[in-house]
Amino acid sequence: MLPIRDNIPSRRVPFVTYLLMLANVAVFVYELRLSDTDLARMFHCYGVVPIRFTAPLTARYAGCTGGSLLSFVTYMFLHGGWLHIISNMWALWLFGDNVEDRLGHFRFLLFYLACGVLAVIAHVRLVPHNTFPTVGASGAIAGVMGAYFLFFPLARILVMVPILFFPLDFEVPAFFYLLFWIVTQYLSAAAMLRTGAANAGGGVAFWAHVGGFIAGLVLAILWRPRGRQFGTPPRRHGRAA
Repeated sequence: MLPIRDNIPSRRVPFVTYLLMLANVAVFVYELRLSDTDLARMFHCYGVVPIRFTAPLTARYAGCTGGSLLSFVTYMFLHGGWLHIISNMWALWLFGDNVEDRLGHFRFLLFYLACGVLAVIAHVRLVPHNTFPTVGASGAIAGVMGAYFLFFPLARILVMVPILFFPLDFEVPAFFYLLFWIVTQYLSAAAMLRTGAANAGGGVAFWAHVGGFIAGLVLAILWRPRGRQFGTPPRRHGRAA
């Protein structure tokens, strides 16, 4: 199911969401200027390579040297291709504005970065011998989706499902869409862990998605503004088209 839009307007301009999107796009444009060798070096330096932190000696023999704890933040702003960044920025644009509206601008920025860090920590803990760099904003965005799940469960998400060559559009409750999404991420992560594929190579960091979503749930509970209950829509100002 591809989400198209939701039915909850923002009360304020979500400028932190826009700035995060701009930062990701700017870094991606810079990536496009690099050679394959320089891009791989950038990913290994500023992405998170799990074995580098779980087995440093083994990592040295495998050639996974360099990097630092700073990569637990910088990895969020790197992307591996057009589909990677477009899908991530679409999800951030769709869910980020309302969560920023609920948390406030500065708190949302801290929330986003914290979810991204906790997401990749989950990935490192569960696939400790992976030698491939983890990059992308999806862990942090999964946290945003977790907060949206708590804050706006009754929102309506317009989704598109391709049936052969014909797209089918329909609305589903946000809690259904997000629950379906996180269950598929968990099942995919568990399957890769069971078969050993998670440590064998690159691909999608499903455990980062699961970890980010759980982090978003917990931080949304801890950081929600006082007096606001879960499941209540934001107060509307003016008219919504």
